[in-house]
Amino acid sequence: MPKFSANLSLLFTEHAFLDRFAAAARAGFTAVECQFPYAFDKHEIAARLRKHQLRMVLHNLPAGDWAAGDRGIACDAGRIDEFRHGVEQAITYATTLDCPQLNCLAGIPPSGQAGAVSRETFVANLRYAADALKAAGLRLLIEPINTRDIPGFYLHTSAQALALIDAVGSDALFLQYDIYHAQRMEGELAATIAATLPHIGHMQLADNPGRHEPGSGEINFAWLLPHIDALGYTGWVGCEYHPAAGTEAGLRWLEAFRR
Repeated sequence: MPKFSANLSLLFTEHAFLDRFAAAARAGFTAVECQFPYAFDKHEIAARLRKHQLRMVLHNLPAGDWAAGDRGIACDAGRIDEFRHGVEQAITYATTLDCPQLNCLAGIPPSGQAGAVSRETFVANLRYAADALKAAGLRLLIEPINTRDIPGFYLHTSAQALALIDAVGSDALFLQYDIYHAQRMEGELAATIAATLPHIGHMQLADNPGRHEPGSGEINFAWLLPHIDALGYTGWVGCEYHPAAGTEAGLRWLEAFRR
């Protein structure tokens, strides 16, 4: 079965962030990921990882001011310097945390910015980030996000992501395939995963509707996860969902899939 990592931005939120590492280890996880670690000292996070024998397998590049509505800045032509500064900050965190890959959120284009400018800016920023990450021995990911949850999000389909990967032309750039977002935007999960597998660097899951744990909605994870395994996917699958009734109770689905 696939290897599962606990997304500490959404799971174990009954604990303070730095205490979620211990909670994840107690629950049987050997790997974790998070959305944004930058509010916490990277050396303290590294110490928690070592103490609980966990691997950090993913975090995001800085995405602007989340509280103010930013959902990434990579397609914003007016914030290129801010984006590049964020790339450097993310690399320092990733190298300290021994995290092999970083996800770049495209964001929502600013009002009035032409579509061609959004694409040109995103491609240029991805080239810059991919080059910088490759030099540091890291991989860069891009993630399509559904436009029902985040209206106006620039990158929202697998096909669009693959076209951008081709345009950037870097062997350090991969697709982050989030099953929940893909189900909401395009469906055809099994066929799309099979077709895009060579480009997938990381996967995440949540059920739909509600973005809760597998088994709470319409996605047949009992079939889909063995299918992903049979395709030969060897990366991590991040558990990035909102537990319906507490994290521990929501982990019962994992019992059938633990190696």
